[in-house]
Amino acid sequence: MSVLLRKKGEYLHLTGVGKLAVITLITSLASSIVDTIWSVYMNSFFNSIVLVGYFSAFLTLVSFISYFTIIPVIERISKSKIYAISLILFAISYVLFAINKNLYIFILLALITTILFTFRITSFGIIIRDKSNEKYLSRNEGLNYTFMNISWVVGPLIAGYISEEIGISSIFLIAAVFILCSLFLFKISNIKDINIKKKADENPIKNFIDFFRKKERVIAYIVGGGVSFWWTLIYLFMPLYIIKSGLHEKWIGFFLFAVSIPLILFTYSASKYTGKHGFKKVFKIGFLIPAVLSLACFFTNNIFFVMGLLVLASVGLSMIESTVEAYFFHIVKGKDEVRFYPPYNTAIETNHFTGRILSATLLIFLPFRYIFLIFAFFMFFFFLTSFKVKNIVEKRKNNK
Repeated sequence: MSVLLRKKGEYLHLTGVGKLAVITLITSLASSIVDTIWSVYMNSFFNSIVLVGYFSAFLTLVSFISYFTIIPVIERISKSKIYAISLILFAISYVLFAINKNLYIFILLALITTILFTFRITSFGIIIRDKSNEKYLSRNEGLNYTFMNISWVVGPLIAGYISEEIGISSIFLIAAVFILCSLFLFKISNIKDINIKKKADENPIKNFIDFFRKKERVIAYIVGGGVSFWWTLIYLFMPLYIIKSGLHEKWIGFFLFAVSIPLILFTYSASKYTGKHGFKKVFKIGFLIPAVLSLACFFTNNIFFVMGLLVLASVGLSMIESTVEAYFFHIVKGKDEVRFYPPYNTAIETNHFTGRILSATLLIFLPFRYIFLIFAFFMFFFFLTSFKVKNIVEKRKNNK
């Protein structure tokens, strides 16, 4: 409990990490309700699963480029200021999503929020790193992801019910309210960032080349993107598959609710185990579980059996979702953290793009169930790559 609360005088107060975890909880609640209906919302404009996949892949390219071009801004400006501004702009964008009916305005808003997301995730990730002692980095990341996953349990249920009873547009208005609440809590928490560079690394091509010059960073990049690749299946294609199978939108909420349960139950304990015993074994098991279960999904056409297997696969994801980021920060030290963290985050977009393009293209020629073969293959690839990671043990490392 001391990681969340600390006694000052007669009263308990949230720790710095505890404040960040609560902020994550509220912000993620907004993201979870929007992401639950996002693919269905996009499909209302495109009326094609294939076009939804291709447009989503295009957005990942925009995000990929953005992660490299924002480096000078991230280095020169306070991360707390960047995070606060991104929240304000997200709230405004969500309101506009709610009232918009025009395809071209939707595309513009989607581009804006894609770029905003790169600022938000990068600034907040560095804030968490700066507030964490190296000895407890995995634990703090695990705590933060546990709170995030609580939102991903509650959010889909809220979104599934509201979208069916009231309409999808109301989801965006509620998300805007959550974002503003998160902004308010962030401001009153007085979380500051002093990690600012006077001379920024402004050449995006040089930053790209320098990042991939070192083998350890390349390995971290590959395994770090594995989680994002998997979520492409869960949050983009499975909601459409559920509707295509004849189920109501509420079932999307039920499914995404169930997917998040193992993440809440096991993420924090997995991160503590990693801190004591190292990263390699955790990564290997974490990727192998979804590889096997995705392969099993290929051999059944029963939508409920498929959903059950994918829920079980989340046990593996709970082992790696937070620990891959902690691993990156351990192999990249000091001044390089701020410079290389945005390029590292492009692993999210690289794997989103790959998953979306491959899946959308496959759907042109083959039935949906062949998508599971793609995800099984890549999860097995990430499993094999895990044999190459350094088995850093945080407790042993800090006791030297």
